[in-house]
Amino acid sequence: MPEAAVEIRIGEANQMTITNIISAIGNTSSVYPLILRDCGVEIPSKVYLTYKENKDDKDVAFLATRERILDEYATSAVWLGGIPLVERLVNKFVIEKKGFNPNVNLKLFKESDCQGIDYNIKYFEEKLSKGEISKEAVEEVKSAIADLKKVKSNKGAYEKLLSSKFLAATAIPIALMGFVIPKLIFGLTAKTKAAKKAKAEQKTQLNNVAKFLTPPFTSLKSDVFTPFSLKNSKNPAFTGNFSSTVANFTTYEKMAAIDGGYAIGRVATSRKKNEAVDIGFKMLGMMFLNFVAPKYIEKILDSAANKALNLDVKLDPLMLEDKELLKMISDKKLAENLPSSNDGKSLLKFIDENPKAMFTKYAAKFEKVSLLEDGTRDPRAFIDIEELAKFKKSIEEFGNKALSIAAKDGDLKAIEKEVQKFAKKAKIVKSLNILTNVGLSSFLLAYCLPKVQYAFREWYTGSKLEPGIVD
Repeated sequence: MPEAAVEIRIGEANQMTITNIISAIGNTSSVYPLILRDCGVEIPSKVYLTYKENKDDKDVAFLATRERILDEYATSAVWLGGIPLVERLVNKFVIEKKGFNPNVNLKLFKESDCQGIDYNIKYFEEKLSKGEISKEAVEEVKSAIADLKKVKSNKGAYEKLLSSKFLAATAIPIALMGFVIPKLIFGLTAKTKAAKKAKAEQKTQLNNVAKFLTPPFTSLKSDVFTPFSLKNSKNPAFTGNFSSTVANFTTYEKMAAIDGGYAIGRVATSRKKNEAVDIGFKMLGMMFLNFVAPKYIEKILDSAANKALNLDVKLDPLMLEDKELLKMISDKKLAENLPSSNDGKSLLKFIDENPKAMFTKYAAKFEKVSLLEDGTRDPRAFIDIEELAKFKKSIEEFGNKALSIAAKDGDLKAIEKEVQKFAKKAKIVKSLNILTNVGLSSFLLAYCLPKVQYAFREWYTGSKLEPGIVD
């Protein structure tokens, strides 16, 4: 263990401070910014803009606004909650019932010089035999090794189970969001329109009331969109490397996949061709602004801040306020508290030998590694070595930058003060960048995209009104 390895307390054990919140929404690969943009900004704005765009026709405005409210909130509930709920049910009632632990990552079958299913079994068994595993973790590690052996001897069956879980966790939300919910909403609109029409006819043609009581309901299958029909689709089969890939998708990646299926479903269930084109345009814009644009905005903002202000803002705000990390930098002891190099063996060796070190703690917090309760690395987890090396490099670069600016004065206390000053400035700028990213992407989603969509709709259809509702 390095001489100056340091134990840290991260954010005082789950206290939701402002920094914790900014840190959570600043992770562009997590669901938190999606939740904030979707529920906090995008939906209320879309509801308002939908009413405003259709206000020239009172009846259409009412129906369009009601459709938007029901559609947005129902699909958001399924989109955000469907994946974890389905996965939890499949894990508990299917995978675990078959005797497997769903935490075993299939990527471990791709053996390397530092991890793999055979490598991990042998590696952790040796650590157990040498007494290098803490007493608190011995049983957990033994159980993890047993889980690996179970999967190794039944790879095909386990692979199919994980593939089925992926299919269930994506297909069910897609079916609900793309087909069931819109059909129910369209049916409600059709019923309302039919009732209003019947009421109007009643004034002059009382004997024909019954003719208008049965509301029309558009069939899922249409001549235009038959290729998208669920009835005509074949059951997908996952095999080989594709199965291993999709089975271990993150929740964020599964949400992106669901969005793609949702887009197809909404186009397929459109009531008219004009509505299909209108929805397709909107869905493409939403997918780009939700899953692609924020990452580019983050890079642009961070790069601009680094150049304009001579800073380094790649680290998370939580790390930028960590006093122990700043102390390591000012004492010039950061290097001895990090892995010696960026290769997989060095990185994992450091984590295994230093479960309480600053690097290990933050690597676990930001989901670069998976640890058991006592800090021992989980043998069942696959570690993305490239991402872990990038994380280490970002810490080194920040430390070098802070020290290069602070080292103009040779006094140790002055250096420490300058490092803290540099980190505070970097934290403020990073936090502002995160908030700017969320604000800008929310503005693009909630205001700019609908405006562009409405302009496109008017150009394409010749009307501002909702193409699926207007007669």
